[in-house]
Amino acid sequence: MPRYRLDIEYDGMPYSGWQRQAGQHSVQAAIEQAVFAFCREEITLRGAGRTDAGVHATAQVAHFDLEKDWPADTVRDAINAHLQLAGERVSILIADKALPDFESRFWAVERHYLYRIVNRRAPLALERNKAWWVPRPLDDAAMHEAAQVLVGRHDFTTFRSVQCQARSPIRTLDRLDVTSNGELIEIRASARSFLHNQVRSMVGTLKRVGEGASTAADVKRALEAMDRKACGPVAPPHGLYLVRVDYPEL
Repeated sequence: MPRYRLDIEYDGMPYSGWQRQAGQHSVQAAIEQAVFAFCREEITLRGAGRTDAGVHATAQVAHFDLEKDWPADTVRDAINAHLQLAGERVSILIADKALPDFESRFWAVERHYLYRIVNRRAPLALERNKAWWVPRPLDDAAMHEAAQVLVGRHDFTTFRSVQCQARSPIRTLDRLDVTSNGELIEIRASARSFLHNQVRSMVGTLKRVGEGASTAADVKRALEAMDRKACGPVAPPHGLYLVRVDYPEL
């Protein structure tokens, strides 16, 4: 029974998130349905991360098994053909044969997210639902300084959704950088794993720093409070992208 790895790009706006949910339209279900339309096999697609409703991906990774051994390029092209026929906003970038025990979620050693803010007075037209429009001027240097408070191993209870099902709020944040290029502000976060809403919660808090409403010291106090009430407003999902998942050399 061959196992296939998929690298996947999707626009998260039409979906309830990655994970299949009863009565909801998810990215996982859309791909599973496309696989069934292609080869009449019912599969369970397992992803590297469960992105929320409205969150995008340029490099989600997932795997599944088939009874029949198909060429990897055929798998990619056939799934894409059925996704297009169904009007889905999902694309399989790469399909590869994987090791029989490959696990997209458990073998991942690092996950990388990008959050995009467009900081200008004019509302968005082309970038609507692809970035967070913030009309008030932001100080990206202050945001970056405050972000470094969060880098390292911490209890991230403050930046964790109350619906988070992780057993522990302790995570090691390897990177949280804030850079700007004209009106675009990019926040890049890297860690082995993240808590539910962690990146969006951190971005919302850093945005308050950029506006001058709080400081790096306030972010440190919020982190140390280990209290969800100390978190700033959660940033909207449509600015967030899963951009890379790293695996050991195979």
